[in-house]
Amino acid sequence: MTPVRRKRLIIVVVIVAGVAIAAALGLQAFRKNLLYYFTPVQVAAGDAHVGQRFRMGGLVAMGSVQRSPGSMTVHFTLTDMQKSVPVVYTGILPDLFREGQGIVVYGTLDKQGLFVAQQVLAKHDAKYMPPEVAAAIKKAKAAQQAQIAAKAAS
Repeated sequence: MTPVRRKRLIIVVVIVAGVAIAAALGLQAFRKNLLYYFTPVQVAAGDAHVGQRFRMGGLVAMGSVQRSPGSMTVHFTLTDMQKSVPVVYTGILPDLFREGQGIVVYGTLDKQGLFVAQQVLAKHDAKYMPPEVAAAIKKAKAAQQAQIAAKAAS
């Protein structure tokens, strides 16, 4: 092999190796920043793993908000009208946070099934709700109406 060909081959190998390393680092960063979204039904079914960071959306259950005196810790339940997941959050809640409000929380699930939120998001539009949560709530309401109609018929 001539010295010119050998030099070209080395340059091509170095370029290919550099591109492969850059692609591997890019995929690794993408995988670390990938954020899944689950509904309370999916979390209750075990689709979300303990320690995995993800987002979960639903409604703040009525009567579930409990504030710890002297601290910024708040315990509440997030529901999609079918299943509920207990949530704990320490920090300042959005101004629009209230019972019955649609919210999205970001955090991890612990071994006891408690969702430890690192961030709570509330949308300003009262009609906003993640599509998955809206579909689950609509399905639950339809099932409740069917049960009421069946009881009335009998």
